[in-house]
Amino acid sequence: MAARHARDSFFVVGEGIIQSGGDGEPVVRPASAEEELRRFRFSRLGPRGPRTDEALRVALATAITEARPQPDGDVPAGYTYLGQFVDHDLTIDRTATQLGSDVTVDDLVQSRSPALDLDSLYGRGPHDPQDRRFYADDQVRLKVGSTSASTFPDDRVRVELTGFDLPRVGGGSGTPADRRAPLIPDARNDENLVVAQTHLAFIRFHNRVVEHLALTGIHDRRLFEAARDLVVRHYQWLLRTDFLPRVVDPSIVADVFTNGRRFFDPHAHDTRPTMPIEFSIAAYRLGHSMVRDAYQWNRVFNSGGPGPVASLLLLFTFTGTSGNFTGGTIDDLDNPNSGTVDRLPTNWIADFRRLYDFTEAGRPDLAPPTGGGNTAKRIDSLLVDPLADLPAGTFAGRGGAFPEINRNLAFRNLTRASMVELATGQQMARFLGVTPLTATQIVEGNGAAVLPESTRDAVVANTPLWFYILREAELTGGRLGPVGGRIVAEVFHRAMEGSRTSIVREPWWRPTLGPDTTTFRMTDLLLFAFEGKADLLNPLGD
Repeated sequence: MAARHARDSFFVVGEGIIQSGGDGEPVVRPASAEEELRRFRFSRLGPRGPRTDEALRVALATAITEARPQPDGDVPAGYTYLGQFVDHDLTIDRTATQLGSDVTVDDLVQSRSPALDLDSLYGRGPHDPQDRRFYADDQVRLKVGSTSASTFPDDRVRVELTGFDLPRVGGGSGTPADRRAPLIPDARNDENLVVAQTHLAFIRFHNRVVEHLALTGIHDRRLFEAARDLVVRHYQWLLRTDFLPRVVDPSIVADVFTNGRRFFDPHAHDTRPTMPIEFSIAAYRLGHSMVRDAYQWNRVFNSGGPGPVASLLLLFTFTGTSGNFTGGTIDDLDNPNSGTVDRLPTNWIADFRRLYDFTEAGRPDLAPPTGGGNTAKRIDSLLVDPLADLPAGTFAGRGGAFPEINRNLAFRNLTRASMVELATGQQMARFLGVTPLTATQIVEGNGAAVLPESTRDAVVANTPLWFYILREAELTGGRLGPVGGRIVAEVFHRAMEGSRTSIVREPWWRPTLGPDTTTFRMTDLLLFAFEGKADLLNPLGD
């Protein structure tokens, strides 16, 4: 995928390049031989669908982001952003800057194929001339960054803490945006503070695994490779057993991982995977519905603390890619060189106890203060209204002119789907052999988006797939159902199968870093990464 979420051009295998035209209408053109090698590889799972006119997209997006109460779900809020981290892993283009003669055709095709192999964490490895900058001097561990001392609210935050911010370019020269740039393979993982701190947790997890394996006598270059393989296997295991069953009907997940795929490349094993546009543009945009408008973030920034509750805008503000680490209006954030701080202030370090439920891992001592935890919003057809007015840095709009409606995330999702002629929900239900939602279910749902009267006939006749999948989820207990869940589970299975390291191709493998040989959850990863210590998982205290 392009470096940002504002993708307006797709290479769909067998179809060519689909992109926005100068008049806003989609344009399809053949891909050159070079583009077929160098572009990220999308595919189409189901049939083509009708395009949606702009007036309907605006009306539907406005309904989806209307300021209405949205129920909480039962999933800890950290999984929302673990899902975003996974999306970036699936869609990173590892060779975007490596276009020299040393790149083989196989490298190019693999690098443009979706895989759950943590390339967003490792890039091309410590021995690559460009990506070695992400690594420590030993070329085994990943770099970490230091926070900047804060002044609010007390002396406890007047200190720089190493290992609690992403590594950054820094230095005394260059623009503020240059100095704030994260030294990680995928800058999208610095778009909001939760995904940035999630990426940091994976850096720490890798570094702890290196220490763990070094004690066994593995050394030199083999140490990095062994650590990466072990990290990737544990990562895939937690996605299969911990993440997916929280957001997809568990019976669908079990069926796919036990009996194999039925619809997406059911017999493909040795070829490189592709990314179905139905997954990328619709089904896996489930996480947008899970986002809260504010979070009980840490001791300082919560509804009962000395600072304000951590609004969604603040979580964009305290990053290098979307924000400026200082604050201000949305216009200030749209200016990449505004602000006076180049690293995460210490008072904005995450309290992971508030994002995940460590009592599930047998650690009641790591429960958050009463009322201090966060659950994700239920997966349904509503998005919290701050997602209607996002900073330009979240969609590559910094420094340019764009229509204000582009700030609305739902509008961009619907527009992208229309551009590629994505199948409707009804078309995909028929393709997958399941009974489509009824007109009443599409119109009424279950306590989420209220469709304007003027849109109902059009939406019922041809329901945009993303909206259909969210509507389906709100009618099936807040987890993706027969259409959305099947697409997501099969793509995850294929992306694991196509990874260099794969628990799908090695079904005998079992985790070794969790509490037993069948369990490894995100909480177990965090416990290992932060040494099981409360003062590392939450360095600011209660």
